[in-house]
Amino acid sequence: MLQFKKGAVLALALLSGTSAIAQQRTITYYTDYDPIPLAAMEALIADFEAANPDIKVTLQNFDHEGYKTAIRNFLTTDAPDLANWYAGNRMAPFVNAGQFMDVSDVWAANDLGTSLASAQASMTIDGKQWGVPYTYYQWGIYYNKSVYDQVGAKVPATWDEFIANCELFKAAGIDCLTTGTSALWPGAGIFDYLDLRTNGYDYHMSLTAGKTPWTDQGVRNTFAEWAKVQPYITANHAAIDWQDAAALMVQGKAANYVMGNFAVGVLKEGGMTNDTLGFMAFPTINPDVVRAEEAPTDTVHIPAGAKNPEDAKTFLAYMASAEAQTKWNAAVGQLPINAGSTVDTSDPFLSAGFELLSTTKGGIAQFFDRDAPAEMAKIGMEGFQEFMVYPDHLDDILNRLEEARQRIYK
Repeated sequence: MLQFKKGAVLALALLSGTSAIAQQRTITYYTDYDPIPLAAMEALIADFEAANPDIKVTLQNFDHEGYKTAIRNFLTTDAPDLANWYAGNRMAPFVNAGQFMDVSDVWAANDLGTSLASAQASMTIDGKQWGVPYTYYQWGIYYNKSVYDQVGAKVPATWDEFIANCELFKAAGIDCLTTGTSALWPGAGIFDYLDLRTNGYDYHMSLTAGKTPWTDQGVRNTFAEWAKVQPYITANHAAIDWQDAAALMVQGKAANYVMGNFAVGVLKEGGMTNDTLGFMAFPTINPDVVRAEEAPTDTVHIPAGAKNPEDAKTFLAYMASAEAQTKWNAAVGQLPINAGSTVDTSDPFLSAGFELLSTTKGGIAQFFDRDAPAEMAKIGMEGFQEFMVYPDHLDDILNRLEEARQRIYK
């Protein structure tokens, strides 16, 4: 009898263990991280698994370039439960192809429309949300406080005030605005902000989505504003890269730079400090346009072919939380999107960026070469560079871009 009881207990224990193993579920997550963000995500996953012991997250990491090809393959063949991508028009092809899952229920259940309000527009297509944003970084204008003091310029709130300052800098032999467009993309940042401030987020996104002609009056209005500052931009910008332009700021040969927050490290390595380097929002051009910002945003999505979408939604909600976004972004030196998150207050540029982005009501654009298809982005950026060198070529440039739009978006 005793022998039977021991056997029964052993059998029960084995059954219990088998049941526990059977209850654990797995979600697969595909990413394309460099080492630092990869380590940060692995730490988040460990926290998530500790809070959800019945869910195991299997992470597969790709290199950046390989991922761009891989995602197009695995979304149609053997989809994971979660996949990293980007917001705005970059996610639209996958949404329109039915390859990303509608996760509006995750947004509603976790009140993400409030906590992630600044990025909601960039995650919304046809009134539905298609993923969760978890990190971004601001663009804006970085400026040399010392040369502002040197010429008696005040930080401008409007574009007219900015242009008036340019006259002061010109008289002192200082470039009002510097950039380096040998790699083309820095000029796109200037275009994006001029268009966002002249016409607004919806117009800009319609343009980069190929729905608005490049010969439209709104585009011409944007270039008219660009023409006001063109004479004050570093003359040889087409021959230098963005780090060369940063050096001009460091040396006091340039006053302002439209750039992303990643430039702060380069500017400080050159010798600038929090006492000499400032940051401002791009000035207002049209006061009737609600302020929108440029902030490349990384996102996580549930593929339509996910095998475990319910647990994937649990992870999405976790990634959207203030706690998770605070931890991940602190590790990588970027900005959380959740308005309840915190940032390192000892870094004035992260603090300024968080305030700027979390309070914008006009929408978050990604960047021209993310929001437009690759071929259109290249042709567009070539046109931007040409305009900054030869502003009288505008008609030819816009006609060329319009011909490209009609061909590429067809």
